[in-house]
Amino acid sequence: MAEPQTPLANISGTVVLAGAGKMGGALLTGWLARGLNPKRVAVIEPHPSDDIRAVAATGVRLNPAAKDAGAVAALVLAVKPQTFGNAGPALRPLIGPSTLVVSIMAGTTIAVLDAVCGGNIVRAMPNTPAAIGRGITVAVAAKGVNEEQRATADALLRATGAVEWIDDEALMDAVTAVSGSGPAYVFLLAEELARAGVTAGLPADLAARLARETVAGSGELLHRSDLDAATLRQNVTSPGGTTAAALSVLMGENGMKELMTRAVAAAAARSRELAK
Repeated sequence: MAEPQTPLANISGTVVLAGAGKMGGALLTGWLARGLNPKRVAVIEPHPSDDIRAVAATGVRLNPAAKDAGAVAALVLAVKPQTFGNAGPALRPLIGPSTLVVSIMAGTTIAVLDAVCGGNIVRAMPNTPAAIGRGITVAVAAKGVNEEQRATADALLRATGAVEWIDDEALMDAVTAVSGSGPAYVFLLAEELARAGVTAGLPADLAARLARETVAGSGELLHRSDLDAATLRQNVTSPGGTTAAALSVLMGENGMKELMTRAVAAAAARSRELAK
């Protein structure tokens, strides 16, 4: 079932962003681009970048006292997980009975969020393509989060790309392993494809350009196409041709299927460890 949509401009009250690093900054940029009034946004960031200071000049409140934040409709937690133990209690005065708390901190469970700062909690896992508005975020809501709050969370998260909702928080470890860490796997593919090109005799700069554009273009084709990845792969593969020869290695024993399964399992296991 599709999530109800709440335009950002319709959110009543203040939206507070705690943590304005790369991901927090991407969210802030997306919110303002989608019509959220800068005067209704507050940013808590001890070390604001020049970019954040420039955004603050448009009307966004930077590091206001809790008493000056007004009625906080939503608090978005984008601080580093290892600092949350100290930062969380300091943010508690911002949270009222109806405040939505949206966390994008990796490995931080709803139970931990509730114990440290409380609120009506949505836990989310974005990924780095959020920086260009092409991210994918997976979210799960705590019990007690109502439909309107879910819609508000969806609108806030959708500012950096697509959003998927799940009902089982235990799936977040696998989500982290697939989409949260996934961009690194794609970058590694481009890196190793370029390296293999050099080994095959190509100049390094040419190999790097070919690998970069091939991965980027193929990703865009996958994004735009109605076909699934397997069908697109098959469409490129002529029987007995060069692609088939390469795929016989990649899809053979100890090939990509086994490696990717092990890699995702390792990332998911580490996510579970970090959540303890």
